[in-house]
Amino acid sequence: MRILFVVAHYYPYIGGVEYVVKSIAERLTKMGHETIVLAGEPSNNQIKEEYINDVKVIRWPTQTVKDAYHIPRFRSELKSILKQLSKDIDVIHIHSIHSILSIWTLREITKLNNVKKVLTPYYHGTGHTIIRRGLWKLWRPYVKNLIKGHVGAIHVVSKLEARLVERDFGIKPIVIENGVEEWIKKLHWNPQNYVMYSGRIEKYKNIHRLANILRIINSKLGIDFELKIFGTGSFKKSLDNYLNKLKIRYMLTSPQPFKVYIKYLSEASLFGLLSQKESYPQSINEANAIGVPVIIAKPWGNNFSGRKRTLIVNVNKKDEELVKEVIKFIEKSKVQSGSEVPSWNQVINLYIKYLYN
Repeated sequence: MRILFVVAHYYPYIGGVEYVVKSIAERLTKMGHETIVLAGEPSNNQIKEEYINDVKVIRWPTQTVKDAYHIPRFRSELKSILKQLSKDIDVIHIHSIHSILSIWTLREITKLNNVKKVLTPYYHGTGHTIIRRGLWKLWRPYVKNLIKGHVGAIHVVSKLEARLVERDFGIKPIVIENGVEEWIKKLHWNPQNYVMYSGRIEKYKNIHRLANILRIINSKLGIDFELKIFGTGSFKKSLDNYLNKLKIRYMLTSPQPFKVYIKYLSEASLFGLLSQKESYPQSINEANAIGVPVIIAKPWGNNFSGRKRTLIVNVNKKDEELVKEVIKFIEKSKVQSGSEVPSWNQVINLYIKYLYN
């Protein structure tokens, strides 16, 4: 097969969707398939082509606003390249309906031929600011009209996302959850007295709530957990100011190379993600595979129901109420085993069977 992936960014950019596409594309290449990635690149003024681990990457100049929207530049040239690529592409796999590059490419490719189109939307149901919620009122019906009748398979990464897609787009999607690197499943949890968060630093992620819960736990238990935060985003400066006033030990730094991040993750006493708007965070998958205890929020956290060392909380409760749950969970986690998580090799076989054939 010859497969074209479309994504807002690609490696070495650090992000969950980008990591997923890299994991899939490289494994397909090793299996003998030809893979091409069309990726947005806001720092480029020219179209750039390169090979990364035998995957062809076309980096397309885009315009972004706070690393969002991903509007393609040089659209006439992009139409020409898509026309050429579509002549012998078997599958085009579009990632994220939050990216204009992805949806614009989908629209153009539907005009060219009947190549099989797969869409993985990473849909949260809404935006996370007043402006973005307003934009979704215009964007959602446009995307709905575009994908109905033109996309061969809608793929989602969780049961919750499946319900949102079916509710808002009237399409029943195929659920295939994300996997983890095979070597990660061989690691062992080795806690080193810190709580960790990794991902976008936005207010809706509730990192400040995690910090406050940690402060109360330290006080109640007479311990001194540090908070380690890896990421970037519009709330980073405000979060730094908040943590300074909170008077806890913390480290606030940029995203790390994957193996460095996994090393930190394997030594975290606890990983917390209290955002209420997620699809299927890869960080939780990786923490589960290693056996790191995780605290996650409803409703999306219910996707991980049944996994060991996993506490699913209602963040509408007060911090003091959540602290009681977390303290009990910390004690319980010490005697529990880790969870079974699928590897990417297992997942890729499901992609071929249910999405690409």
